[in-house]
Amino acid sequence: MACHEIAALRLGLMRVLGRDDAAERAHELAELGDRPDATLRSLCDAGDLATIGRAFDTALATLEERVAGTGPDDPQLPYLRTLLVLNRKVELELRHHVQALTHLYRDLDTMHDFVHELYPAPAAAAEAEAD
Repeated sequence: MACHEIAALRLGLMRVLGRDDAAERAHELAELGDRPDATLRSLCDAGDLATIGRAFDTALATLEERVAGTGPDDPQLPYLRTLLVLNRKVELELRHHVQALTHLYRDLDTMHDFVHELYPAPAAAAEAEAD
């Protein structure tokens, strides 16, 4: 049993963050095994944070279904439940980081506008003087 969702998320984040570490990539690919399912493959191949978020949500739902379908006497059940808790925490962290980047994006626009209030662009200053 392996932490496939985490390995796939790491591969997707490596792509989005521009990390090109062959050893890390090989490690995560080994964790996934020979044939990751389509959900995990889409997470590995994600090119942006929105795609990562959607793919991770789908992977988490698949894991939840797997846990729900596992019998109470199955020796893998405690491990699967632990994976579910881990992935829920990662989901929250991922969401918080995306929200923080979204705030930064919006704040940059606000600060840019503020700078132009203090120092109007030449064309805007000329228009203001003409009025």
